[in-house]
Amino acid sequence: MIHEKKNIKLIFLFVLLYLLADIVFMVNDIYYFNLVPLALFIILLAVFSLDKTILLLAFLVPLSVPLREYYPDLGVDMYLPTEPILVGVLILATLKILYTRTVDKQILRHPISLAVLFSLLWIFITAVTSTMPLVSMKFLLSRLWFVVPFYFVGILVFKRVKMMRIYIALYLLALMGVIAYTIYNQMGYGLWNQKAANFVCSPFYNDHTAYGAALAMLVFPVIGFIFDRRLSLLWKFLSVVVLAILLGALVLSYSRAAWLSVAASLVIMMFMLLKIKFKWVMTMGISLILIGFFTYNTVINNLKKNKQDSSTNLEQQVQSMSNISTDASNVERFNRWNCAWRMFKKKPILGWGPGTYMFKYAPFQLSYEKTIISTNEGDRGNAHSEYLGPLAESGVMGTIYALLLLVTSIYTGLMAHKKAVDKETRKMIMFIFLGLITYFIHGFLNNFLDTDKLSALFWGYLAMLVSFDLYFTKKETSTQS
Repeated sequence: MIHEKKNIKLIFLFVLLYLLADIVFMVNDIYYFNLVPLALFIILLAVFSLDKTILLLAFLVPLSVPLREYYPDLGVDMYLPTEPILVGVLILATLKILYTRTVDKQILRHPISLAVLFSLLWIFITAVTSTMPLVSMKFLLSRLWFVVPFYFVGILVFKRVKMMRIYIALYLLALMGVIAYTIYNQMGYGLWNQKAANFVCSPFYNDHTAYGAALAMLVFPVIGFIFDRRLSLLWKFLSVVVLAILLGALVLSYSRAAWLSVAASLVIMMFMLLKIKFKWVMTMGISLILIGFFTYNTVINNLKKNKQDSSTNLEQQVQSMSNISTDASNVERFNRWNCAWRMFKKKPILGWGPGTYMFKYAPFQLSYEKTIISTNEGDRGNAHSEYLGPLAESGVMGTIYALLLLVTSIYTGLMAHKKAVDKETRKMIMFIFLGLITYFIHGFLNNFLDTDKLSALFWGYLAMLVSFDLYFTKKETSTQS
């Protein structure tokens, strides 16, 4: 009893000292000290309830803003408040593994996990040999604090289907606020102003392509909510409303890559509904790649005849997707891809180092390939490809680990869908898988896995697929919510 009274007195003393210090800071126009109680709450939540911390992150990710938004002269940048929390989760998860010395081996042995671990290993190797070691080590650490919380911890969190729904719903809830903010800003320039669409989502999303990619990744899971018989009528009604908002925001984002990814995923959904076997899908895919390889020159010559630039007219905006002659965005993308290829030829085995593309590509630009938006400053993005970026930065194995992740994800998604324990689970697997596929398709044209915005969905969806495959298929003991 005496000890309890002493503890209470100590708590009151700390609270009093904090309030006095906070008053002093506020008198001097320093208000960041007000965030201390929130920071302590998040730390305690992470220590005692890691699963709820992952759910909190899902809500915070769409609302996070870059540190450079407040301190533009800083040499470093990170998204607040999410990335500090992610670092904390990474440290806690690592300490727990070291303390308990237990790891779920079936998770580590899963094909997707093996592809993820191989990618992390190769990123580490090429970070050591990097032309800019500090940049590459920062890239490796940021990849770790995305992969460990959202993927490895996520698999354990998603042992219950209910947690998957909550995770997606929380991201959506926060995203609805960002959509409202974006559309409100866009209305100030004219709702159908294509140029304004490029920046009105800032500072929450750095440009309209990342914003569009996030919207595209959520379309199919929300459709899944609508057709899930286990959900209430209210949940389904809200899902219909959210889907309408998502589709409207997707159109207004003017992100052609996002539109393309949704359209391509609809085709894949038809294949799945028709129950076409995986081997035939792969055969068709390889055949299309071979046809494209042998008809490359003809296709390029035909595409060069298209002179339709980006436009506020939606039909013309769609037509501009294949304009590689005058559309600055498309031509610049080819410029970046060609630079990545030339960088690869210069260092084909180990590459220039993870995260270094933006600092190293400028000398590889050719004058006749440059556009009005080209730069030598390394301040306007990266290689615009999840497959060519690693090729330049980590050599040939960089693209191989990206393709391994693609192939293992497709295989796992299709097999889990085929062997699901029941019809409703099968539908949910399909829609989560299709949401993931939108990003793999988008990855041919852009890359955003160095940000929390898309990492939360990409690695989260991968974790859901693995969880479905391990715990919700007929060959395994099922765990229903």
